[in-house]
Amino acid sequence: MTMPTRPLGTTGPQVSALGLGCMGMSALYGDADRAESIATIHAALDAGVTLLDTGDFYGMGHNELLIGEALRAAPAELREKAKVSVKFGALRGPDGEWSGFDGRPAAVKNFAAYSLQRLGVDHIDVYRISRLDPDVPIEETVGAIAELIEKGHVRHVGLSEVGAETIRRAAATAPVTDLQIEYSLISRGIEAEILPTTRELGISVTAYGVLSRGLISGHFTRDRQLAAHDFRAHSPRFQGDNLRHNLDLVEALRKIAERKGVSVAQIAIAWVLSRGEDIVPLVGARTRERLTESLGALDVTLDETDLTAIEEAVPPGAAAGDRYPAPQMAHLGTE
Repeated sequence: MTMPTRPLGTTGPQVSALGLGCMGMSALYGDADRAESIATIHAALDAGVTLLDTGDFYGMGHNELLIGEALRAAPAELREKAKVSVKFGALRGPDGEWSGFDGRPAAVKNFAAYSLQRLGVDHIDVYRISRLDPDVPIEETVGAIAELIEKGHVRHVGLSEVGAETIRRAAATAPVTDLQIEYSLISRGIEAEILPTTRELGISVTAYGVLSRGLISGHFTRDRQLAAHDFRAHSPRFQGDNLRHNLDLVEALRKIAERKGVSVAQIAIAWVLSRGEDIVPLVGARTRERLTESLGALDVTLDETDLTAIEEAVPPGAAAGDRYPAPQMAHLGTE
């Protein structure tokens, strides 16, 4: 299989049609195996995946160290093709608690210095604040990233989970390559205002949560027990009646997948791929098995009959429950 590519905005590079979101290898979804995580990154690179996504707060630096280790051990030709996207700004304590976001220019440069060291690279390809700092104008945060670009430490400005007005203000300050935001069959809030704005401005979208944290992967069951430190143990969509309702949607989707001879996860990823050449889905595979399944979505062609059936099975707004607990929803660009 030859990995297709997509443009990362009008000012950014070509990247693989699927990116690898590495967060689950370090945090929020239960225990992960370090050796298998590195093997999965290597398998992704070998398959032609070029976009690796991380955050400096994933495992309090653990994820960046993991990616850095994987890149050092990868063949030189694959390492040189890899593009690393980094989110910064989330503040955490020793016990893992969340305490806000810091978008001050001095903090931006400080975060970047530590990320460059942990990753073992001389530049970050796309750099973005993870959530808007309500106390710092986005112009100041983006301006600091632009200064890092001038000095060669960063290649492109990115944004994460912000609304249309903030996107416009950021783009007026410096060229913005990409917006990272949740987008899936059951999280379609960007379609009303945000996606039209990014398309007007030539900004691509890297879509995370394309399987809604495993909820619409076809592998999650009603009786699954989650560890207390697993994000999903506290996520509204995974609770009680919400979970039962959402898994009923998955079963409706499974019928379509079975008719096409593919998996539920492949249908869900293929749907995001079908939304436009400016959208790059991030798959959160933590193992080579799940990575292989996700890559299979590239071979799935959805015709108009398929798309109509999918829309009928999982219409917009069909999911029960918010995508984050209430305190975190306030920091998102869209519901």
